[in-house]
Amino acid sequence: MTTHPVQERLDELGAIKEAARAGLDPSATERQHAKGKLTAHERIELLLDKGSFNEIEPLRRHRATGFGLEAKKPYSDGVITGWGTVHGRTVFVYAHDFRIFGGALGEAHAEKIHKVMDLAEAAGAPLVSLNDGAGARIQEGVTALAGYGGIFQRNTRCSGVIPQISVMLGPCAGGAAYSPALTDFVFMVRETSQMFITGPDVVKAVTGEEITQNGLGGADVHAGTSGVAHLAYDDEESCLEDVRFLLSLLPSNNRELAPVEHAGDPVDRATDALLSLVPAEPGQSYDIRAVIEEIVDNGEHFEVHPAWAGNIVCSLARLDGHVVGIVANQPAAMAGVLDIEASEKAARFVQFCDSFNIPLVTLVDVPGFLPGVDQEHNGIIRRGAKLLYAYCNATVPRISLVLRKAYGGAYIVMDSRSIGADLALAWPTNEIAVMGAEGAANVIFRREINASDDPEAVRQQRIKEYKAELMHPYYAAERGLIDDVIDPRDTRTVLIKSLAMLRAKHADLPSRKHGNPPQ
Repeated sequence: MTTHPVQERLDELGAIKEAARAGLDPSATERQHAKGKLTAHERIELLLDKGSFNEIEPLRRHRATGFGLEAKKPYSDGVITGWGTVHGRTVFVYAHDFRIFGGALGEAHAEKIHKVMDLAEAAGAPLVSLNDGAGARIQEGVTALAGYGGIFQRNTRCSGVIPQISVMLGPCAGGAAYSPALTDFVFMVRETSQMFITGPDVVKAVTGEEITQNGLGGADVHAGTSGVAHLAYDDEESCLEDVRFLLSLLPSNNRELAPVEHAGDPVDRATDALLSLVPAEPGQSYDIRAVIEEIVDNGEHFEVHPAWAGNIVCSLARLDGHVVGIVANQPAAMAGVLDIEASEKAARFVQFCDSFNIPLVTLVDVPGFLPGVDQEHNGIIRRGAKLLYAYCNATVPRISLVLRKAYGGAYIVMDSRSIGADLALAWPTNEIAVMGAEGAANVIFRREINASDDPEAVRQQRIKEYKAELMHPYYAAERGLIDDVIDPRDTRTVLIKSLAMLRAKHADLPSRKHGNPPQ
């Protein structure tokens, strides 16, 4: 019986794919597992919905010659590319295969990545990169470096157009580290993933400093010190599970809204616990996360950069099923003061939310900007202005709520009415002023206090007067700077109704190529 020509080709194709899989040294997979690392295909299976992956160019091979490359031309060329679904929505992915050339990027490898990035942009779907590569393929020379340039150019073009998520699951050194830095979120796994521009050997040769790879660019370093990574995990499984959760909170592109998912939490649920969670005394500490959990649907929120710049909290959550971005001062860390790192962290988050049509809720309890020589010399003016610029530039619905105190320039920067918040609300315990009463009295009445026979009595009297005249809870509301003073127990209901009113908000910006934000 004669075999149909098409079937012959299908049999041939099956044999090629089987040979490609069999061609991988089994010991390479064993070495990957021994390091606590999964293979590229195993990672993709964890990320995507079961059975949804469609691979692109599985038979691609490099064309390089010399340095022994002509004798080694494995299929896929060390990167797996394609698309699938996460919670039923299309997501594009590429994953370095460390078992082939150590995941190093060559010309064909880069072209595969370029193609999947172009497809993601054209389809308007998120792109997730699973990074585990040894950098540029040295044997291919400058063509490998040019491949990185193509990736960076596409990262930039897709910025604010589709969500881009980098998952660091192995080494990422040199110029390769700039692609994750250009994306919206960076996830890292402890012990197995590192990022640095120059490795420990170069650092030692140039500066004499001795340090390990993890000490230089490990997950905890970047999640807690540099701010390069948004989150760090102990294992790949929990990391990829959180990537899936994050994707469930994001729109597919900048022309859509984030998916709505009602969780059965009543709109009119009273938030009575807020009366005890936030102390009335301005100087008393509390954890703002407890406030967020009381307000949002089922107490669930996805915090970004939890280990970096802890004096401000940035989270994605849902209110009545609709995704919102929450920016909140954290009195439990540095009294919630704004400094360089907090400003940069919040600015980046505000810009992301604005790019992808996610409304912003700002919970304000801020004593001001952090004073100090170090802050001034390191550019608190320039870098603090990033947060101001981000809020002023944002066109999504914006609601600010003063929980307790809001002093000085920090009050203005935290999305006050004067910089464009659509609604500015406050609790009855709010104190909005240029500075705290104690500091204000010391400045305004310095001569009177110093000349008095009883300076402390005069000082306390003037503090009391200043509070009564300029810091009472309704002073800002009387002047139209606060739209309403609300009962803390109604916070959830008021926010949900306000966001529903603003859902169709449209804002026109002046015609321009782009702004020039402070750097």
